[in-house]
Order: sequence, then structure tokens, then C-alpha cells
Amino acid sequence: MLAVWLLVLVLGTAYLAHRRTAPLPALAIVAAYLLIMGAYSHAPGWLLVIFWLLWLAVAIPLALPDLRRKNFTAPLFAWFQKVLPPMSATEKDAIEAGTVWWDGELFRGRPDWDKLLAYPKAKLTAEEQAFIDGPTEELCAMVSEWEIGQRMDLPPKAWEHIKQHGFFALIIPKEYGGKGFSAYAHSQVAMKLATRSGDLASTVMVPNSLGPAELLLHYGTEEQRNHYLPRLARGEDIPCFALTGPLAGSDAGAMPDSGVICKGQWNGEEVIGLRLNWEKRYITLGPVATLLGVAFKAYDPEHLLGDKEELGISLALIPTDTPGVEIGRRHMPLGAAFMNGPNSGKDVFVPLDYLIGGPDYLGKGWMMLMNCLSVGRSISLPAVGTGAAKYTSLVTGQYSQVREQFNVPLSAFEGIQEALARIGGNAWLMDSARILTANAVDLGEKPSVLSAILKYHLTERGRECITHAMDVHGGKGIIMGPSNYLGRSWQGAPIFITVEGANILSRNLMIFGQGAIRCHPYVLKEMALANREDREQALVEFDDLLMQHIGFAVSNAASTLILSLSMGLLGKVPGDRISRPYFRALNRLSAAFAMLADLSMMLLGGELKRRERLSARLGDVLSHLYLASAALKRYHDQDYPEHVRPLLHWALEESLGKAEDAIDALLNNFPNRFLGSALRVLVFPFGRRHQGPDDHLDAQVAAIIGRNAGDPALEELLEGCFRPSATEDPVGALQHAFNLLQEVAPLQKKLHKAVKAGQVKETPGQNEIETAVAAGVLTPEEGQQLQRAELARRVVIDVDDFSKEELLPTEGKVR
Repeated sequence: MLAVWLLVLVLGTAYLAHRRTAPLPALAIVAAYLLIMGAYSHAPGWLLVIFWLLWLAVAIPLALPDLRRKNFTAPLFAWFQKVLPPMSATEKDAIEAGTVWWDGELFRGRPDWDKLLAYPKAKLTAEEQAFIDGPTEELCAMVSEWEIGQRMDLPPKAWEHIKQHGFFALIIPKEYGGKGFSAYAHSQVAMKLATRSGDLASTVMVPNSLGPAELLLHYGTEEQRNHYLPRLARGEDIPCFALTGPLAGSDAGAMPDSGVICKGQWNGEEVIGLRLNWEKRYITLGPVATLLGVAFKAYDPEHLLGDKEELGISLALIPTDTPGVEIGRRHMPLGAAFMNGPNSGKDVFVPLDYLIGGPDYLGKGWMMLMNCLSVGRSISLPAVGTGAAKYTSLVTGQYSQVREQFNVPLSAFEGIQEALARIGGNAWLMDSARILTANAVDLGEKPSVLSAILKYHLTERGRECITHAMDVHGGKGIIMGPSNYLGRSWQGAPIFITVEGANILSRNLMIFGQGAIRCHPYVLKEMALANREDREQALVEFDDLLMQHIGFAVSNAASTLILSLSMGLLGKVPGDRISRPYFRALNRLSAAFAMLADLSMMLLGGELKRRERLSARLGDVLSHLYLASAALKRYHDQDYPEHVRPLLHWALEESLGKAEDAIDALLNNFPNRFLGSALRVLVFPFGRRHQGPDDHLDAQVAAIIGRNAGDPALEELLEGCFRPSATEDPVGALQHAFNLLQEVAPLQKKLHKAVKAGQVKETPGQNEIETAVAAGVLTPEEGQQLQRAELARRVVIDVDDFSKEELLPTEGKVR
């Protein structure tokens, strides 16, 4: 009986904390229960004394704030100031860049699902849809991956089309001659181009990402915007932005490139300007650019502008024909044909008004870059990764039906189904996250943490889809030539993993390292107080924040326990019968994540910055919670369609399984092993709930990408994918063969049945179809239908070969 009293006490207290009941009412309820327990439970006195001492340990600090500040908060504040890791100016700018959106809700441990579902659904305007259906479709149709690879360039007609139709001006407002498209439309265009050619997508997306148009829109002077934006919109200027150098890749703050404030001659007059020296590489569009954005560190040794000598990272916009600018030769990033190369500058003198934003933004370049990257990284590379997933869904789903082994399609093999499911399931999940994040940008957000999540996970999953597609295609995928529609995607996959912050850096340092401080409801405020000069006032404010932080941490621990024990049922969630269990699971894991993040930061302090694998696992949990949220939001926005349910189930089981994987690995490697074991009981009292998609679910998703055009689930999965129909195109030929084989499927069954029955016997000099026609099993017309389908199948299955002369490099041609 005493055990029941104790269980009620523990679970009741946890429930009050879970409900975030105010401290005084909660203490009153617990005190009343202890009095009743003492009167009726026959509990030993020593046990009751322990409980009352614990009650007083909580009540006294709350009732006596001055005593609390002196004996508890002040020592803790001093410790916090001591362990707080030093933060460079670049780190500070990175943390403060952008805005916090749904990632903050997940970090809170109590996501408001009604808030997420109330955000408007992403939509294209009629003008945006017409641009995608018209100029974008036309641009895709006029290029060939093989020809681009042979030329090492887009064809001239494609360059002309890009300039004529404003593909470099998607984000430039109409008042400057641009398209003024939404972030969602920008994402749709980039994704569609990526389903045709990675080189094409890279060429278009870079000017619409970091810029310099994006920088000019946010920070440029009115004169700069009026001069450059119309030229960029018309294609008169081709832009690029030079940030990375040989000695400063991911650590851009280490760049040696310099700009010294000095006096010099400009247009026949002596003016104050900058003498720039830089060396950059990996610059997309650099070899053909006419307008160069450059990042450098500014110095004022002669104090021409003020007392400071080191002014910080700054950004300038320089025409490439400026004396001293050197555009180098081209790079060849894994054989990709998009324009990429080095550039440098030697004693390049420019006036101060060449600074983006003018002299007012001198030294603010890193902040400018971080804010603009938080937008661009949300759109460009996630669109490319999603495009890869959609494209591989299209071609692999069809190829697995066209190609047969042992007289059955590849799609009939369970091993193939596993690969097909990961391609199709990833495509839908990635698309959901892409749509939600682009829509957040359109709602005015600059989601810096979410942009890192999308850049990492969508490019990694895109690479995974290409890998599975290659596995299914086998020899068809590895023999290069005009009929190979996968090889160049395979070659180029690592490029998108590497650019705009290497993925290994994004996962291990950026997602949680930045998110922990940026998204946490209290940590950034506490850090600000630690550096406050007025210590007395800072201590008072810190004390108030600390009490809120402790309540936050306790409530998340309690929620983890209560939601785990109740299977998430103690809490109202939206959705239908399919989605409600997933909302409950996300509530449970969000509370567990918030608790583990707090404990990790408390135990490790500044050391967490160096414990990259722990940081990465916490980032993985946050990432998968966000991906799952995006899938549920999409399902809700579509009004819970039945045909999407296999894709939703796959996306949620995948995301929740990966989130639990990360928590499991975190607990196995927790700094304090005893505490890690105790936390496991709290987080997984009944063991893990989600192991990832099962075989049956995989088979359902695999079946979707092998269906005929027009199937609602397939059409949604492939929405926005370029689907050529010309039989001269290798992907069009695949579609043609797929359609013909679907039409003659009953005839194939009829033929196989006759062969099995012995009605059709092998005849020298005749194939099986001809023998069946001769035996009267098939009519001549049926035989012709089968022959046409089999011929189309061979066109798809066959690979290219070359003569020795064809493989010899043409003089002067880059191969």
C-alpha cells in the first residue's frame, strides 16, 4: 500500500511539473498530499522527514529571493561566467544571424502544433506557375547532360534563354526589372532544373542565392541597387561571389585577404578608398562573371576613418575589368561543367562606395553574409537535393519495371524494394521539408538553424537516393555515354555535400552548436548577462532567468517521463487518426531533446563545443524532429489524403527512428555514464518505440514509384520533376518503354503461360515471340505489339560504346 502512495506522489509531482503549474500552487498541492500521506499511509517517520526536507529545499529559495541570490545564484553566476567559452566576433555574428522559427518550438520541448498548422500553405502565383510551365520547362528541354559534359559548358542557346527570361533575376524585385518571385517559386525553379541537370541548376541558383543580388537587396545603397540590379536582371552583368580561399575554407574568419584604407587616384581625383589583395577559389560563375563580390578583412593603419585599425570582414562589389583583378583558369569539380574557378586581385584600388552598403557597412561583412546565407541555404541546395530524389524516383521506378532478371521485373525483388522505398520515401520527406522552409522565408523568416538542417540532410539524402539508383541500375549506371542518365548525377553528388559549408562541419558544429544558443529560450539571454558590466543588476536579472530556466528543465524532464509512461496520451494534439499518434510521439521526443540538450550544456559547458560527436547527435535529434514536423504539416495542408498515407507513414517512421537512434547513441556516450543509464530509463521506460520503416511499409512505397503516370501518389511525389517525352532522350526512351510494356503486360502473361505449358518451344533462328506467332498462340498483331515493346526495352537496357578514335581528346578541348 505504501508503494501506491509513493507512486502517486512521484507521478503526481511529475504531472504538476509537466503541466507547468505555477510554483506556489504546486507546492501547496504537494504539501497537502504529504499531510494526508502522513495521516493515512502508515509511512515511516524518517521517510516523511526526507520528503518534507525536499519540499523545504524547493520552497525556501522561492520564498526568500535575497537568500537565494546570495547563496545560490551568485556562486552559480560566477561559475557560469568562468566556464562560458570565449566567442569570436565571427561566431557572435553567426549565432545572432537570422531568426528562430519552428526550431525554437522544438527546442522548447512543448511544440505548439496549432501554430504550425495555422501557417498558410505554400502556393505559387499564376505568373510563377506560368514561368515554371513555360521558360523553365523549355530550358530543361534544350539541354542534355551528356552534351553539357562533352562541351564542358551549357549550349549557347541555353545561356541566351537564361538571360532573356530573367533566370538570374528570380529574387530581384520587379521595380528593378526582376521577377520578384517568392522563395517557394525560386525553390520550385531550382528543383526542376536540378531534375534535368546539376550544371544547369548550379548556374541559375548561385546568382539567386548569396548573390550579390541578395546582398544588394538587404544592404546595398540606393545608388548601388539602382545601378546594378537592373543590369543583373537583364543579364548584362553576370555575378559571382568570392568568399572561400586556399587558406580559409570553412573557417572564413581566417581569410588572409585584405583591404587597406588609403588614399589613391580614382577618375583623376585623389580619394579615400581601399587597396585590395585577395586570392579566392571554388567560385561558381567566376570564369564568366562581369561583377565580382569579394569578402576581405579591412584595416585602417593610417586612421583615415577613425581610431580602430582592424575593422573586420567587409564586402565589396568590383567589376571584373577593374585594373588588378585576375580571373583565373577554370576548376573542374568532379567533371561538372558549371562555370567555377579561381580569381585574385593584386593592389586593386577602389573607392569606398564600392563597399556593399557603402562605408556604413565597413566591418559588418560577416553579419551580412550570415543573414543572407541563412536565406540562400534554405532554398538553393535543398532544392538540388530534392531534385535528385525526385529524378531518381522517376528513372529508377520505371527502370525497375522495364529491366527483368529471372523473367520477373527488378521491382519484384525485396532487396530492390528496399532501395526503391528509400528513394521514394526520401523524395517525399525531403520535398515536405523544402516546401515548409521556403514558405517560412516567404513569411519573413531568415531561418539560420533550419537552413543548416536542410543543407545537410537534403543534400545527404539526395546523395543516398543517387547511390540507391546506381545500385538498382547496375551496369546501366556505370557505362558513360549519351544513354546514361545517371552517371553525371553520381559524379556530381559530392559537390553539393561540400559547398556552402561542408556537411561534416554542418552536422558536427553548426546545427546544434548554433541552435543550442540561438533557439534555447534562456541561454542566449544568460550569456548576454554574463558579459554585463553592471554586475548587481545582471545578477538580479540572471536570478529571474535562472528560476525560469530551472522550471523549464524540470518540466521537460517531467514531460519526458509522463509522456513516455502514458504513450503520449496526456496531451491534446491535432490531426486525424493517422497523424495523431505521430504528433504525440513528437511531443515526447521534443521534451526528451530539450531535457538532454539542457543537461549536456550544464555538464559540459564550453567543452560541448569540442565534443563534436555529442553535439552532432543532439543536432540529429533536432533535425529529424523538424523533418517529421514538415511531413505532418504537408499532410495537414493537403487535407489528409488517403493516397499519401504510405508516404507519410514512411516519412514519420524514418524520422522518429533516426531521432531515437541519435538519442540512443547520445545516452550510450553521455559524459556521465551513470546519469546516461538513469536518463535511458526516463526517456525509454518501455524501450524504443520506433525502429524505422518496416518491410511491409517499404514495399508499399516501392510500389508507388513503379506505378503508371496519373497515379495520385506518384504524381505528388514527382511534382515539379522534368519528364521528357521525346524518345531520342534517354529518359524519354525509358518512359516510352515503360508505357509500351505496361500495355502489353497481358500479352506477356499469355506468352509466359504458353511457354510453361509447352505450347511454345525453342526454335533455332526464331525468338520466342516469333515462335509463339508461328504456333498460333499469338496473333501477328499481338506479336508486333510485343516486338515493339521488347525493342523499346532493349533501347533502355543497352549501353554506349566508343571507338578508339572517338575517345582520343580533340586538340584544345577539355575532356
